[in-house]
Amino acid sequence: MKASTLRRVLNWWPPFLFAGVRVLRLDDDYRHARVRLKLAWYNRNYVRTHFGGSLFSMTDPFWMIMTLKSLGDDYIVWDQAGEIRFVSPGREDVFAEFRIEDGVLDELRAATANGEKCLRWFDTDVRTASGELVASVRKQLYVRRKKGR
Repeated sequence: MKASTLRRVLNWWPPFLFAGVRVLRLDDDYRHARVRLKLAWYNRNYVRTHFGGSLFSMTDPFWMIMTLKSLGDDYIVWDQAGEIRFVSPGREDVFAEFRIEDGVLDELRAATANGEKCLRWFDTDVRTASGELVASVRKQLYVRRKKGR
């Protein structure tokens, strides 16, 4: 699937659509993405800041999708674990950026060359437009080369 098509699909995907998540950018080579979470009445918590589940969900699929698309069909890529650390209250729209570098892909290819699995953590900061850190999210991916490839 073309990245532009996937971006449109994700923007209409109910978990994103109804949480206020919008994929602003997804590069054609799947190496960079930018996502916004709009602060609205329907995604605020009791104290009128971003609901933590929405902050986590805005970051959820990107590392897996970008890694899978960048490595290609010879690899299995799954989310293994995730964690979030709330740093400051989100009282305005927030953004997350994802960028996968060639060195990371080379590291994953080398670690899985013999058919072994590789577990690797990816970090994402959720920030306001002015750069204030709202949350830090970590996702651990399971990567393995498919048998017989």
